[in-house]
Amino acid sequence: MDLIYWKALILGIVEGLTEFLPISSTGHLIVVGNLLNFNDERGKLFEIVIQSAAIMAVMWEYRAKIASVLGGLQRREAAAQRFAFNIMIAFLPLAILGLLFGKHIKAALFNPITVAVTSIVGALFILWAEKRQHTVSVESVDDLSWRDALKVGCAQALALIPGTSRSGATIIGGLFFGLSRRAATEFTFFLAMPTLIAATIYELYKERALLSLDDLGMWAVGFIASFISAFLCVRWLLRYISSHDFTVFAWYRIAFGLIVLITYYTGLVSWSVGA
Repeated sequence: MDLIYWKALILGIVEGLTEFLPISSTGHLIVVGNLLNFNDERGKLFEIVIQSAAIMAVMWEYRAKIASVLGGLQRREAAAQRFAFNIMIAFLPLAILGLLFGKHIKAALFNPITVAVTSIVGALFILWAEKRQHTVSVESVDDLSWRDALKVGCAQALALIPGTSRSGATIIGGLFFGLSRRAATEFTFFLAMPTLIAATIYELYKERALLSLDDLGMWAVGFIASFISAFLCVRWLLRYISSHDFTVFAWYRIAFGLIVLITYYTGLVSWSVGA
């Protein structure tokens, strides 16, 4: 197998395993793409493709809920309308800020060193969230009010900074705002659907000039790897949170960030710190 397919396989697995864990898929793709020397414009387009696979994996896992909500909307059921409205409200902060500042953030902050620092800072917030007393006022995603949804959406907007983690920001934000672990995690999954679909369509449109039939094989390898690993990861995470907290992810983030910083400052790895 050509080297490019191995790179596609590795990055696909990395995307699938990290998209829905509170450890930052964007941060990991920046670091691993840098290591594989696959962080040029072609590599960035590839990341969009494999991100779409992760979205489809979580949509497949929750296909019954999605069908129920869509059917409820057609029948004008209040519960389905409230759920859809909450997703829309939570989606808006990241969408608006992303359109206004996304380009500037990418130019200034998308590099391994930023990822390392924000990974450690985010870990400290997770440890803080897990140490404080957690009072649950929202047990299920169906119990969220629009105010709860908006607050979680504002937390998600922090994920514009690479290394913060979209899922980490929404899950930990949800815990701070009184959501149960399962409600915070599942709302993160549902919120990922419009967020990542919109981002994928927007980025594909912007980078349409880079689309090439010659890359179909590479895309297929990465897409399949991302879909399978994301599907397995989502199922594992739902089982894991039933009896564990998120502390282990905080320690992983700290170790990850320290390794990147140590290898950079000792010269063991020539990390790219440019835009």
